Amino acid sequence: MAPSLGSHPEFFLHSGWQVRFLEQQNKLLETKWQFYQNRKCCQSSLELLFEGYIETLRREAEYVEADSGRLASELNHVQEALEGYKKKATAENEFVLLKKDIDSAYLCKADLEANVEPLREEAIFLRTLYEEEILILQSQISETSVVVKMDNSRELNMDTVLAEIKAQYDDIAGRSRAEAKSWYQTKCEEMKATVTQKSENLCKSKDEFNQLNRSIQRLTAEVENAKQQCCKLEAAIAEAEQQGEAALSDARCKLAELEGALQKAKQDMACLLKEYQEVMNSKLGLDIEIATYRRLLEGEENR
Repeated sequence: MAPSLGSHPEFFLHSGWQVRFLEQQNKLLETKWQFYQNRKCCQSSLELLFEGYIETLRREAEYVEADSGRLASELNHVQEALEGYKKKATAENEFVLLKKDIDSAYLCKADLEANVEPLREEAIFLRTLYEEEILILQSQISETSVVVKMDNSRELNMDTVLAEIKAQYDDIAGRSRAEAKSWYQTKCEEMKATVTQKSENLCKSKDEFNQLNRSIQRLTAEVENAKQQCCKLEAAIAEAEQQGEAALSDARCKLAELEGALQKAKQDMACLLKEYQEVMNSKLGLDIEIATYRRLLEGEENR
């Protein structure tokens, strides 16, 4: 027959001591459990903080990418402006060629003006020559008349002959004068028309030259301004790209660090949860064992 528990007092002493020990272990486990609960709350807050900071860095990265697109668009506009200035430079080259044509026309006008005076002198010379020829013919007619009057032996009607000869010479002289005058007037009119036309062309060319000169000055100023703006934009684009790349690289590094820290925090959280589960299992076992010993003690005391 097995001995009863009442016949062994040391059993109750040992059981009371073990109950107190188990209660102390239970308190220790409850303290650990509370610590793990608080730590879990802190870990959750830290995770939310990391996620918020990561989201901020992502937004900054998206802003940098959008700003890079805007700068690329501005660069395209600048390139289009440069194409326009290249076309204007082509117009300047065409103006240089036109200026050469204007200079040639001006030299031609100068040559024509230089030829006017010799032609006038030639016309005056021809007119004088015709007048001298007329005087010589009139002198010859007068001498013939005198000779005829002195020759009384002839009975010819010399007055009629002389009158006819004089009329012929007068007619010849008149036609010569008319032809010379007509030729002179024609030449003068032609020269005047030529000079007038050349003068008009020269004035028109001068106006075009002045207008083109003003256009060149304006285009030159615009080209210089565009070059300065282009240099400034290129510098700004380079600086923005450099800053954007640096900011993006820094953001990526920080994002990688935060993701690593978050991953480590998750791993630590998993370890803590595992340890917490083990503690909870141990606590549950101790609670069961304590309850068992208490029931045994209460049963023995009641007996």
